[in-house]
Amino acid sequence: MKPEDLQRLVTLPMPFGKHKGCLIADLPGNYLNWFAREGFPEGEIGRLLHLMHEIDHNGLKPLLAPLRAGRGIPPVPR
Repeated sequence: MKPEDLQRLVTLPMPFGKHKGCLIADLPGNYLNWFAREGFPEGEIGRLLHLMHEIDHNGLKPLLAPLRAGRGIPPVPR
């Protein structure tokens, strides 16, 4: 993981699928779990989805709050 990856999670929208347009940091856990079961896509998007899955699975989403606030991005929806 690179430090820039965390910044990408709160700025990069999902480019395809059911949650297209949703920030990767805002993807629901069950969607990330589906990728974990079925396989992450290749390339940067797969790497970021895998990272977000690990963050979500371990209850670490609050760690992204300072990155969101620093960019004027609203808090994670509940």
